[in-house]
Amino acid sequence: MADDSSTITDLSALEACYGPVAKPSLTKVTDHIHAAYRPFIAASPFVALATCGPDGLDVSPRGDPAGFVHIEDERTLWLPDRRGNNRIDSLRNILHDNRVALLFLIPGIGETLRVNGTAVISIDPALLNRFAVNNQLPKTVLTITVESVFFQCSRAIIRSRLWDPAAHITREALPSTGSILHSISQDIDANAYDAALPGRLKETLY
Repeated sequence: MADDSSTITDLSALEACYGPVAKPSLTKVTDHIHAAYRPFIAASPFVALATCGPDGLDVSPRGDPAGFVHIEDERTLWLPDRRGNNRIDSLRNILHDNRVALLFLIPGIGETLRVNGTAVISIDPALLNRFAVNNQLPKTVLTITVESVFFQCSRAIIRSRLWDPAAHITREALPSTGSILHSISQDIDANAYDAALPGRLKETLY
């Protein structure tokens, strides 16, 4: 275990470790959805939603065809909550602490977009109907009030080779969902679960 001398415990030591913030890193931050940032949200089919609740932090994936996060105005986003496993961890957290953070990813693009703000959970029928897919409505829609927006440079995506097909692995290289559930709970038949999963995903996508 590292001793106290190798642990940073105050802000001044942390800032000394990293040095000054480059001017562009400050300039890029806006308190609204600037026109330059709108195309990133419109082109993104995937966003990670971070929340904080009484039991700690959570980050949850959200995905749909590009543009599924609707820009209502320069300070408001609408994010539909599609069918899932009903854990509703993110929504439980928002009821406790309405602060949220979003990380938008776009396939093939190195830069990501970060949005911070607050959210409320809506079941307004007119709003739900705006996000119907295959005649299926989302259970709820998050109305997100934007407080800050900025892009993240492409270094992490480049280092990870996230969009590089040569770095992709096959699904078979990792444990199947059925085998994971079986290893945790012997009550679940791994083979039966895996065999039924493709059909279940297709039937319950929305």
